[in-house]
Amino acid sequence: MKTIINKDPRQHGPEGPAVSPPGDSGIGELSDRAPLRYYAALRALAGCVISTARLLWQRRVHLPVEQVGRRLRFADGTSARVYRETVVGRGATRDPCVLVVEFRLRAVRGWAHAAFRLESLLNTPLFVGFPGFVSKLWLAHDERGRYRGLYEWDGPQRADHYARALWRVLALVSVPGSIHYMVLPGPRRGEFLARPRVLAGAAADGAAWWCPVDGS
Repeated sequence: MKTIINKDPRQHGPEGPAVSPPGDSGIGELSDRAPLRYYAALRALAGCVISTARLLWQRRVHLPVEQVGRRLRFADGTSARVYRETVVGRGATRDPCVLVVEFRLRAVRGWAHAAFRLESLLNTPLFVGFPGFVSKLWLAHDERGRYRGLYEWDGPQRADHYARALWRVLALVSVPGSIHYMVLPGPRRGEFLARPRVLAGAAADGAAWWCPVDGS
């Protein structure tokens, strides 16, 4: 994975030339930094599982249905349907950000996609307990076979840490080179989706896989 800490208002996408990221400041977006070392990722994931168990015991993990079935369209011309939402009951979010993750599963075709969507609920302990997690929209595969997760997080660095740990898990089941993420400091998830940001050239060059242009 290449390392990008965006200090320039142009951001390289995974499948095309540079595009401008949607942060208001143009500073601080994090994308595709190197994954954590195996030991660090394993330790982070183990801590997450323990925290998730506590959250489940406290009944603070919820699966709202209001967003389920919503189709999001992205600046690269693809679209994907929300098939699940996970939310943790917590205090106020002090440093909001949006995290978008994409990957393409190996050897998953046809009915196997439906099987994965059912099975993926078992992956909840691998993210809910990470510090700063607020919510996640689970998106089904798009027209190119790519899955996305669209998260709200409290703290961009926390979101980045999670994405770099998650990479180690996704790498076990994903097509090499298909794992990418983007951390966008500032907006809440609702703001991010309610005010689609069509960036200059993003729709034309097909690189902004993480940028929603509308949702129905």
